[in-house]
Amino acid sequence: MTVQMRPRVKYVIGPDGSPLTIADLPPRDTRRWVIRRKAEVVAAVRGGLLSLEEACQRYTLSVDEFLNWQAAIDKHGLAGLRTTWIQHYREG
Repeated sequence: MTVQMRPRVKYVIGPDGSPLTIADLPPRDTRRWVIRRKAEVVAAVRGGLLSLEEACQRYTLSVDEFLNWQAAIDKHGLAGLRTTWIQHYREG
């Protein structure tokens, strides 16, 4: 049985509409996760620049944490990634 892998893309469109490459992603040792950085990682995974596993390993994220970022964007846009608004959005 052969597993077919998608070829890795060279860039994706970032959350601000500009091209995003591996070199543009947040540093591996990022500790301060501002909205833009979270959105860039989500865009990279969605676009195929990184796999979910690569993103979680690269940034020491749990799969649940990444999926929460993705769900917040889907439900509330970039504002859903604000940590001060998480409780507000969870209630809504």
